[in-house]
Amino acid sequence: MIKKYLLLLFLSSTISYAQAPKKPNAAEIYEAVQKLNFLGKVLYVAAHPDDENTRLITYFSNHYHAETAYLSLTRGDGGQNLIGPELREKLGAIRTQELLAARNIDGGNQFFTRANDFGYSKEPNETFSIWNKEQVLEDVIQVMETFQPDIVINRFNHRTPGTTHGHHTASAMLSLEAYEKLNNKPSRVFFNTSWWFYGSEKAFERADKSNLLSFNANVYYPLKGKSNHEIAALSRSQHKCQGFGSTGSRGSETEFLEILKGSLPNSANLFEGIDTSWNRIKGGEAIGKILNEIEKNFNFTNPSSHIPKLIEAYTLIQNLDNNYWKKSKSKQISKIIEACSGLYLEAITSSENGTKNESISIFFEAINRSNNNIKLLSYNILNQGVQNKSETLSNNETIKFEEKKFIIPNTVEYSNLFWLKEKPTVGMYQVSNKAIRIYPEEKLQFPVVFSIEIEGHKIDFIKNLVFKKNDPEKGETYIPFSVLPEVTSEIVNKVSIFNTNNPKEIQVKLKSNKANSSGIAKLIVDSNWKVEPNEIQFSIERENEEKTITFKIFPPSNESNTDFSVEIQTNTEKHQLECVEIKYDHIPKQTILQPSEGKLVRLDIQTKGKNIGYIIGAGDEVGKYLENIGYTITYINPSEISIENLTNYDAIILGIRAFNTIEELKFKNKDLFQYVENGGNLIVQYNTTSGLLTEEVAPYDLKISRDRVTNENAKVSFVNPKHPVLNTPNKITSKDFENWVQEQGLYYPSKWNRAFTPILSSADSGEKQKEGALLIAKHGKGNYIYTGLSFFRELPVGVSGAYRLLANLISLDK
Repeated sequence: MIKKYLLLLFLSSTISYAQAPKKPNAAEIYEAVQKLNFLGKVLYVAAHPDDENTRLITYFSNHYHAETAYLSLTRGDGGQNLIGPELREKLGAIRTQELLAARNIDGGNQFFTRANDFGYSKEPNETFSIWNKEQVLEDVIQVMETFQPDIVINRFNHRTPGTTHGHHTASAMLSLEAYEKLNNKPSRVFFNTSWWFYGSEKAFERADKSNLLSFNANVYYPLKGKSNHEIAALSRSQHKCQGFGSTGSRGSETEFLEILKGSLPNSANLFEGIDTSWNRIKGGEAIGKILNEIEKNFNFTNPSSHIPKLIEAYTLIQNLDNNYWKKSKSKQISKIIEACSGLYLEAITSSENGTKNESISIFFEAINRSNNNIKLLSYNILNQGVQNKSETLSNNETIKFEEKKFIIPNTVEYSNLFWLKEKPTVGMYQVSNKAIRIYPEEKLQFPVVFSIEIEGHKIDFIKNLVFKKNDPEKGETYIPFSVLPEVTSEIVNKVSIFNTNNPKEIQVKLKSNKANSSGIAKLIVDSNWKVEPNEIQFSIERENEEKTITFKIFPPSNESNTDFSVEIQTNTEKHQLECVEIKYDHIPKQTILQPSEGKLVRLDIQTKGKNIGYIIGAGDEVGKYLENIGYTITYINPSEISIENLTNYDAIILGIRAFNTIEELKFKNKDLFQYVENGGNLIVQYNTTSGLLTEEVAPYDLKISRDRVTNENAKVSFVNPKHPVLNTPNKITSKDFENWVQEQGLYYPSKWNRAFTPILSSADSGEKQKEGALLIAKHGKGNYIYTGLSFFRELPVGVSGAYRLLANLISLDK
């Protein structure tokens, strides 16, 4: 029974914001009735979080009241993070939730494929060489067959490969390929074009628009008190890790759609010729008659007055032969009935986390805030058996009860993001369970089914177990309940660099997720490395207590690069898992169980200079990893930058996108340049072309561009092989550019003053060599260095050559 409800509710991908239960007001209930009464669907297709046109998603969802969804082929794992250090799959977890928060505002649903965002790609053939194209296409088809859109809208142009991100073009190509393979094809496929795709507004004005449909999307919604684009701006502003805060607008604004498949409507009605009434399905006419009457005479002061008719419509929906619309509309109408009755159902755990076979308390609350006849018949926790209750829910009288000894079944899976449960490839996530692979999250990992009788008819409502607390600053706070291993481990320093034969201590932090845990911890290391002791016994008395244990590792005499892991053995389980919790105020807490792994690097590396001043950029941990090779890192508050405060540093390093994100650098850049002139080394890591806070990022003219080398294995040539940065204190060779990850570098300068010396040259296949990856200019007694090389990706995974080259940059003239 639970599986049936899980599949049904997977179709709804909007979330209750930060897990708090949604409590619709009368206007929202009325809008839900309008959407229930509209049988039309729109699917918007693109490649990444932030690609979607939230203006159109808002328009279709709120103007037409159509079920509208965004299919993002990826979760945005390959991008950068402006709000924290999370990258790769952790960033994908954040962006998934930001998309859900956006859809919660604009009224849309959210879908994904298994495609892994491996980073920037210049054209779709490269994209498909890394993705498994057939699997991604399979997922796009699954989305279309599951959602059954009447209209599909592509964000990007399938005919112009090489003019934008390869993932972008790939999304449009796959959308059209999927269309051709569908038995039940959408009525229309559009390309959401604009002047941007024509190169300029003037070119767009001159273009032939006979194949385009134009319409004003910025309508005003009196029930919301906002224009369409004001709502869309709130939606887009949820992409906080990308810094996409947006300002809403009012007044007419035109959107353009180019017809690709199907016929161009004769009017601005995009559903022209598509029956969006209940008449489109057999047995729907009677349902439409009931719902039309409710919509026409909606009682805003007492929505519960509509419950008898809503129950009548609900019963008719259950008798429909069309299984697709039956499922879709049953979900919608049950939520409306719940909202109209003021029905509130909740299952709260006594703790935020639990472990298998552990006893926890669950507190239940049920209340009916209407005069309708409502009874709680039973409840069922995690499909462990129906508990009969049979209590009448009188108007505004709360029923609270407690299931004191619920044992978490041993069969329950550990809490984890479902697409991370299996080992991914560079291009694809592996999800064996086809039923869930296209959805944003496993919404009901711990379902509680409340069986409710309303006016003589039984309806099941499913809630997820959550933990609730009162936060002194935030008030009532809901946190997803998690089932975790008894003990998890975290390697304190994920990368350890050994530049001598001397041993190093490796610290491992153990965390107990239940009281009175004990067991054995050991390191699983390549045989060339020696570990002492072989194992460490531990015991931890209190739940959530942490204990740090220490191993000593002896490196081999030759250069070596190896992964290692922590194995935990308790009385009940053996595993190699670390628990990562991602906590931001704008999204629910995310719990990830990942391999408890680190990297050991025996590296012949020399360093000069000791004290580094680091100005943290966007989501930047480069400073932490430089401590691996003996540097003393001091993190400088940007407001405290002054010539006097910088004097004693051997080098100053600016984190990634510092000139995009640190307001003070508009005024403090002169002090940094003076530091260089006085004899210091200033290393500036990449900045993006848009959003620069100042054009003066260097003491000489320097023009940042969008140039990049996306192939991390692209051959690197030395433009000035005798330059000290390639020779001292470490001899840099082509070998130092082996085993780089994701991309060599990004946002290289394209023009620079003659004072700069280019050091490196490389290019993606078929392109001209680019020399902007590393530029060095003498300025007074010191060196100004600008680099687009992706040190922020290479250091955290222990790429030897990245460490050696960065050590040489710091060591210049020392």
